[in-house]
Amino acid sequence: MYARIERSFSLSGKAKSTLINYARCLAHIAVHYKMSPEKLDEESIEDYLFLCKEQHKTPSASFFKHTIYGLRAAYKVMNLPDRKIGLPQIKAQKNLPIVLSRKEVKELLSTPKYLQHRLILALFYGCGLRTYELCNLEIADIDFDRKTVFIKKQKGRIDRYLPLSDHLARGLKKHLAAENPVTHIFESRVKKADGSARQITNSNTQWLIKECRSKMATHKKFTCHSLRHTYATHLLEDGVNILTVQKLLGHTRIETTLIYLHVAHIEPSNKINALDNLYGDAEQI
Repeated sequence: MYARIERSFSLSGKAKSTLINYARCLAHIAVHYKMSPEKLDEESIEDYLFLCKEQHKTPSASFFKHTIYGLRAAYKVMNLPDRKIGLPQIKAQKNLPIVLSRKEVKELLSTPKYLQHRLILALFYGCGLRTYELCNLEIADIDFDRKTVFIKKQKGRIDRYLPLSDHLARGLKKHLAAENPVTHIFESRVKKADGSARQITNSNTQWLIKECRSKMATHKKFTCHSLRHTYATHLLEDGVNILTVQKLLGHTRIETTLIYLHVAHIEPSNKINALDNLYGDAEQI
């Protein structure tokens, strides 16, 4: 079953991390019942989902969601459409994202002692990267002449170029000269079994955020992804068009980007007074 799901995900271009999350949840079911999930009846699946919901307190918890999505993927590749229909629907979360103020971003960027750590945070905020995009970022993706960062397609299957600020360019040049990485921009101190370089992981970036957050005078429980939210919100507040923000974030649907309009503080101005802009100071009405 796993092999068939893996093949399906590979052919459709889904992220490896998604496969791992789904497979882990399916493995939990198999261990719980000592039986492959596609062989379980509907009542057994409902009992297990009820157990997950009670343990995690809320049906929106990640493990519960990944269990549902994993089962849907399994039923699809195993050609069991009737079983898929019987699964509960996951309601979309409507919580607004956590966004840092500009003052808080400056404080965060000045918190780390090491240049590499400051650059990781600066790339999250300065380019609005997802965690896996930053971890997978290679030296060849940075074009200092054109001042661009190339993000290879993964989630959403969209390649995109992002502008590289002068601040980031200077910092990255210093980092590359000092660390001399082989392939990826950021490499872990822990090497692979054969002694070759290993890129940093999501856990490394999560640890960095947690350490920096503990040293800041803030009660906001922000994460790596919060810096992506902050990037989008600050762009809107600076007057960047919502469609441009969508393109920079790599969103396939504009509805995903529109949530930032609910958190951006866009100052009112005469620009939104249509009649005044149309007639100027003349008394036309």
